[in-house]
Amino acid sequence: MPERADCRHYVERTTAGGERVQRCKLDMADLDPFGCPDGCIFFEERTISDAGWTVERRDRDRPKPDRPNP
Repeated sequence: MPERADCRHYVERTTAGGERVQRCKLDMADLDPFGCPDGCIFFEERTISDAGWTVERRDRDRPKPDRPNP
């Protein structure tokens, strides 16, 4: 089964170790090897490209910059 990279529920990321992770946000696809079911009723065409977008990580433990007291 091929992946439907044009589906809005399809997500592909690369881990820090270089491993490629593909998944369906709705958990409708097979995991190993990744593939969408034929004729998936949850398929929705991706309306915009996510190319060029960056997702910034938020660290709660990140040190806060020192601020001077007024």
